[in-house]
Amino acid sequence: MNEATPPNRCRIVLIAPSGVPAARIVAAFDGGDVASLILPENGMDEASFQAFAEQIVQADGIHVEVSKAELAETIEHFQAKMMVGTGGAKTRDDALELGETRPDYIFFGRFGYDNKPEPHPRNLSLGAWWADMIQIPCIVMAGSDIASVEAVGATGAEFVALSSAVFADGTDPRTAVATANALLDETAPRFED
Repeated sequence: MNEATPPNRCRIVLIAPSGVPAARIVAAFDGGDVASLILPENGMDEASFQAFAEQIVQADGIHVEVSKAELAETIEHFQAKMMVGTGGAKTRDDALELGETRPDYIFFGRFGYDNKPEPHPRNLSLGAWWADMIQIPCIVMAGSDIASVEAVGATGAEFVALSSAVFADGTDPRTAVATANALLDETAPRFED
């Protein structure tokens, strides 16, 4: 998203929480490598959401948490034009079922539930299993502490999602992203080419 040659390790995906000003989101990009941004609608009507999103970045994908059939329909309709990612899997079977539709990524975690310092153990377990077994990239939700990127990176997941660790009140988004990148540079396993 903001670097010509991405690092060959787990990368950051930002998830904008409800109410965060566009300027704070844009400031986070100055902290170094950010692979992607997920902008949940957070209850906004379509026109308001579109106006908010356009202040930050041009959309090149959609994230949906729906049934396998609805996901397959969404992929068929949109994947030729943009990325289609999914989430909502709570078990390996759920994840495999969603994976059968071949989304561009699968997300383990829930938006807005990164309220503990560490990542949820289930998300770490699913991410490690998925990264080891499946070729479709995964994103694992980190905790509210920026250091939680280390636990996610150790799973082998391609991406770590950060929200409150970057956008909480009193946190400088640029510094938080820079710190997360430094931790991943130090500790995350390197991917094979």
